[in-house]
Amino acid sequence: MTPDASAHIDVAATPQRVFELVSDLRGLSGVAEEYAGGKWLNAAGPRIGARFRGVNKRGWRVWPTTATVTDCDATRFAFEVKSLGLAVSRWQYDIEPTGTGCRVTESTWDRRPAWYKPLTVLATGVSNRAVTNQRNIEATLERLKSVAESA
Repeated sequence: MTPDASAHIDVAATPQRVFELVSDLRGLSGVAEEYAGGKWLNAAGPRIGARFRGVNKRGWRVWPTTATVTDCDATRFAFEVKSLGLAVSRWQYDIEPTGTGCRVTESTWDRRPAWYKPLTVLATGVSNRAVTNQRNIEATLERLKSVAESA
């Protein structure tokens, strides 16, 4: 299935360094556009099946989500997101080694039921989630590159 938003960037850092950044809740919050932080619920860190409570922020709006890690290795970190018990999205970071570091592709799939979308517009202030996520992904990847290459 084609993602609703996706972009990639080449990073002059090891795939392991990038994996550590995107799979660390604090590290990810330092680079992600709307993700403001999170807390592991049933694990001490990232692994398949681990759940975390995420906090997202856009302007004055703040909304919590719960995510479950579905992929967790040096080539992919991905998680399924729920809000109020409903599946709302999937986020995925694919990390491919290159001759100078790695290529990182961030993708997301909108899983919200049609009837739920108007409610999320009120909660998040975003009327076109695909366009906003595309911009967010591009900004996140630029910050991820900067942080990964500065270490």
